[in-house]
Amino acid sequence: MSEQSRRGHKPAKPYRRPKKDPVRILAFEALRAVDERDAYANLVLPPLLRKAREKDDFDARDAALATELVYGTLRRQGTYDAVIAACVDRPLREVDPPVLDVLSLGAHQLLGTRIPTHAAVSATVELARVVLGDGRAKFVNAVLRKIAQNDLDGWIDKVAPPYDEDPEDHLAVVHSHPRWVVSALWDSLGGGRAGIEELLAADNERPRVTLVARPGRATAEELLREEAAEAGRWSPYAVRLAEGGEPGAVDAVREGRAGVQDEGSQLVALALANAPLEGPDTKWLDGCAGPGGKAALLGALAAERGAMLLASEKQPHRAGLVAKALAGNPGPYQVIAADGTRPPWRPGSFDRVLVDVPCTGLGALRRRPEARWRRRPEDLDNFAPLQRALLRTALDSVRVGGVVGYATCSPHLAETRVVVADVLKQYPDAELLDARPLLPGVPALGDGPDIQLWPHVHGTDAMYLALIRRTAG
Repeated sequence: MSEQSRRGHKPAKPYRRPKKDPVRILAFEALRAVDERDAYANLVLPPLLRKAREKDDFDARDAALATELVYGTLRRQGTYDAVIAACVDRPLREVDPPVLDVLSLGAHQLLGTRIPTHAAVSATVELARVVLGDGRAKFVNAVLRKIAQNDLDGWIDKVAPPYDEDPEDHLAVVHSHPRWVVSALWDSLGGGRAGIEELLAADNERPRVTLVARPGRATAEELLREEAAEAGRWSPYAVRLAEGGEPGAVDAVREGRAGVQDEGSQLVALALANAPLEGPDTKWLDGCAGPGGKAALLGALAAERGAMLLASEKQPHRAGLVAKALAGNPGPYQVIAADGTRPPWRPGSFDRVLVDVPCTGLGALRRRPEARWRRRPEDLDNFAPLQRALLRTALDSVRVGGVVGYATCSPHLAETRVVVADVLKQYPDAELLDARPLLPGVPALGDGPDIQLWPHVHGTDAMYLALIRRTAG
């Protein structure tokens, strides 16, 4: 018997090296990149997964779990913040961001997945030991054990104000959206509880990858040969991959004959291309072409009619992405780096013009969940002058009888109808066209003449489109 044992002291516990969990470490690294560098998960995660797959111990199931942990944590961040705040003895702003990321990962495993409670807690505490150290791992352990005392519904009952007392704040906590975004989306929908609940819930569902078969280069039938692929609901060129489908594994995508493009984005391009014109139809313009998805579809549609497309993008690196998307287009096209508010082309040069203007991106929160936490109401004021200037340039660039499409990936009224109404006051020689008949078979497009798509109604991003014809010079 040792001297220490004879004196009644417990033997010291031997040091145990924390177990490294590659899946949770990768998820933590992705969340840190999103927080520290303002990166987007859809850009950060793929290279991390590719690097991890090069190792023999990281398979498809690991990749799926890592993806769920990252996107699930980001989508439910607002809800989990409220839960964590109820379980710590200090304001969340005083919790170190890396610690908060680990706690959020743990909260998602406990409240948003089917991972057993003991496994969620122990795996997250082990992660904390690896990336934070033993001291802060004890704090993580204590907080997670408090969180584990209730399920998600139980926590919502505790941390969300009653709907009858504060409906916007209730929805903000329950559906993990900033309050101002809830208010703006509600206004855009026109009121009613059911619609806003369905929209906010749809924002928290992970969308399947949608491909576009570029006319003249690929067909939807070719893409449908992919395992478990399905035809799009509305666009004849759209094909949805199976859940977890990898577009880079599709031959047509690798060859540039097809691309990744939300069906709402495809519908915007199709509506502009199908709008009735008076006179020739030979020159098309995409005035805000980066990163090139709509330009590639428009270029292919123009080629079918013998028209040419000019794709203009202000940022040179984004213009390079447009050129890559259009490479191999079957008809004539040109890509230039130019400021759309000070264009190098002459007024009245084009028959069809599209401006998909920079915006808050509130219509694509399914795909970029972290964007909801980065945007602020004041961003609307920053975008407003540019949106109006780009629409004015577009109207100046189209000939009499030609058509302009004003599009945004935001349903916020300040970025959609308000912009169009303000600019049209300066253009008495322009008229709104009813865009709804140009998307036959697509239901619930609103009262018109413009179009508003919705994730919960159409399964697309919340794209907006107004079509405007110049009626006089």
